[in-house]
Parts: sequence; structure tokens; C-alpha cells
Amino acid sequence: MSHITLIRHGQANTNARDEAEYDRLSDLGHQQAAWLGDHLRATGSHHPRCFCGTLTRHIETARGMAVGDAIRDERLNELEYFTLSQLLQEQHGVDIPQEREGFITHLPKVFTAWESDALEGAPESFRAFETRVSDALREISEGSGAALVVTSGGLIAIALRRLMELNMPATARVALAIMNTSMHRLFPIGAHLSPVLFNAVPHLETPERQFAQTHF
Repeated sequence: MSHITLIRHGQANTNARDEAEYDRLSDLGHQQAAWLGDHLRATGSHHPRCFCGTLTRHIETARGMAVGDAIRDERLNELEYFTLSQLLQEQHGVDIPQEREGFITHLPKVFTAWESDALEGAPESFRAFETRVSDALREISEGSGAALVVTSGGLIAIALRRLMELNMPATARVALAIMNTSMHRLFPIGAHLSPVLFNAVPHLETPERQFAQTHF
């Protein structure tokens, strides 16, 4: 079993109000990806395999890191948060926040409604999402050599939920904490993967780069 380093994509379009608008990196997102790639090379990090989702922000992040050709796997794509939010508003009257701080209370409501199958017409069920994430990461871990996986914050949070048996409120807090281009390492201990690194951004810790420690 090989270890996996999950990486959240760089900052995307923060002014987006739907899935299509969100799915591209901002100028800062491109810079974050380049800095992370530079850090990995400077520290001699060896990852013979690289994977990413098929979303534009995943592909742009992997390309900006310049760590080699990434194998694209749609199972590593993010949940459709904007779509789920629209369904929650239409079916349960929960307004979509207009400011970033509003998502602190909004995201747990979306996740809870989705998990309990309370969103009619969701693009995929919560259980289907969990299953595809688990299947993809299991297959990657069974390969030879350490792997980088460029994906999204929601997917990383759900992966940690499965590994750590987190309840939904805790999962939501994890999702809210995850920064752009942060690293999260899953290491084989016994017969299972276990988290040994969470939300690391060493490439953004110098004083002149701390402004780039973004969540949205």
C-alpha cells in the first residue's frame, strides 16, 4: 500500500454563483499552484504518480505545479455544492449566502440535508459520492509508489470522514478549514490509510506569502 498526498486546487473564481463559473483558477490560484510545485521540487519530494479530477481547476492546478502528466479520473471530482445549495433553497427555504462568512453555517446545512437524502433531484447521492471517492483512493493506494492527488476540499473532507469515522458536523468543520493548495497525507498504517498530515501550506508560510493562505 502506498501513501497518498491529497492537494486542494488553487483559489478558483470567488465571485461565482454556479458550478461552471467557479471552475477556473484565479490569478492567485495559478500562483499558489506554481509555489507549491516549486516547494515540492526544492524539498526533494518524490511522487512518481500524479492524479487529478477532470474539472478545469484540478487540471490547471496540476499543470501549474509542473509535477508531470497527471492521470485524470472523474471520480476525483468535487461534489456540486452550488447545485446542492440551489436545491436546499428551493426545497427548504435556506438562502444561499452572499458573503463568505455566511458559508460557515450554510455548508453544514447543505451536507446534512444531502446526507439525509432531503434534496430531491441531487446530481448524485451522498452515498454514491462517498463510494466513488473511497474506490478511487483505494485503487490509487494499491498502486506502486507515492502519489499526488489534486482534487477539491469537499472530497478531501469526505475522505477524512471515512478514515476517521467523523460525524457530519465534524466533517463540515474539516471542509471549512481546508485551504487552497493545502496538502493532506494519507499513510498506510497496518491495513488502512491514516491521516498523518492535514492542511499543510509550507509554500505559503513566509511573511510575504501569508496573504495567499485562502479558503475561498
